Amino acid sequence: MKILFTASEAMPFVMTGGLGEVAGALPSALKKAGHDVRVVIPLYKSISQELRDTMKFICNFNVTLSWRNLYCGVFSCTHDNVTFYFIDNEYYFKRDGCYGFYDDAERFAFFSLSCLEMLTYIDFMPDVIHAHDWHTAMVPVYYKTKYAWKREYSGIKTVFTIHNIEYQGQYDRIILGDLFGLDTDILPTLEYDECLNLMKGAIVTADKITTVSPTYAKEILTPEYSHKLDPILREHQYKLCGILNGIDTKSYNPWTDKAIYKRYSANSPRGKADNKRELLKYFSLPTDDDLPLIGMVSRLVSHKGLDLVRESLDSIIPHAKVVILGSGDGEYERFFAGYAAWHSDRVGVKIGFDRELSRRIYAGADIFLMPSKSEPCGLAQMIALRYGTLPVVRETGGLADSVHDCGDGYGNGFTFKQFEAWDMQNAVMRAVGAYHNENDWPMLVGRAMNCDFSWSTSAKSYIGLYNEIANN
Repeated sequence: MKILFTASEAMPFVMTGGLGEVAGALPSALKKAGHDVRVVIPLYKSISQELRDTMKFICNFNVTLSWRNLYCGVFSCTHDNVTFYFIDNEYYFKRDGCYGFYDDAERFAFFSLSCLEMLTYIDFMPDVIHAHDWHTAMVPVYYKTKYAWKREYSGIKTVFTIHNIEYQGQYDRIILGDLFGLDTDILPTLEYDECLNLMKGAIVTADKITTVSPTYAKEILTPEYSHKLDPILREHQYKLCGILNGIDTKSYNPWTDKAIYKRYSANSPRGKADNKRELLKYFSLPTDDDLPLIGMVSRLVSHKGLDLVRESLDSIIPHAKVVILGSGDGEYERFFAGYAAWHSDRVGVKIGFDRELSRRIYAGADIFLMPSKSEPCGLAQMIALRYGTLPVVRETGGLADSVHDCGDGYGNGFTFKQFEAWDMQNAVMRAVGAYHNENDWPMLVGRAMNCDFSWSTSAKSYIGLYNEIANN
């Protein structure tokens, strides 16, 4: 089967979050399963020269976006046996950063049209086009309105994945014709809550809708999680499903990871203690006691459960040390940095993002805290398990699908249900108690490291989905 991924980012070229991991890793797993999978992303300024040197120029053509006649260049390279295409237009993409510009609607409308236009130039006509998040939500919309009736494009099926429903691509209706180049007869498809909603358009026009975990697929059918899109999703529930993301187990491997202090594995776990000791030294925390070390790698924003952590630290630090890496809202940055200064023997904090340090926290911590209010999938808890660090998570989204409480005798972490500090504290203290059980804790660590979150598992589900819509 021939599959084209359209996404706003993909590792290793550019990545700002989980979307980049998915668009970079899932195609490789599908390729290994025998499918011809290709990926197209914008040619951003931030893509390194080293990676640019691997690219070759394919072609160029003009794209008509309403009254605009726009240059579009196409470059290509191969990474991990997958062909990547890059849409070049320096006016739109030669900028510092990927998102957050006043003309993002125009930039990604151009990108979406270019993804479809380029197909007749690159001699690759897919069976399935898989679009990701609001940035490429116009791909299924444009396909249904502009391309489906063309002979060379006929029969293509479209899949749209919601990575985070909070960001929907909402714009004033007045730009429908001037910016998107569409007639008013498409308004019923795109209009919602008195504005254009690009994600709603993709939900209506795509052949299948997926989310990044089964639980999140259920959650977004409710007002609490849907950011107002639940009526549309319930209407189209027949084509909605959730498939849990995986992680790159080749990259996240404590036996081969060069970023951590000492390598180790489930069969040879001694090195984990060395990683803990060195991590404590990095944060200038004492190494001469037997307290468990709780790690957090997170964006410092409210929906990540930071209010629960802030309320609970005084209760936790008599029983454990805590290290936190992240950046986000100034309110949280100031609080955690100040708290660490006052409790420098129990808490270490680094504001910012440090990829190497994040891996050292995964490897060196005993317990990984992830108390999110909402979490479509989450990768950090899977990475922590891969490194033998037992997660404490709230039962929401992908956290509920990937972490199961040890209380049943078979679980791989510690969970809590209520978004309340007392419930989180109870789960943390159960983890601390388990840590001090010299017989049970090594068994739990080994069980965690043997969890399978490889992309090959997720790829099988996607292949089944692609076959289902292709055969229909």
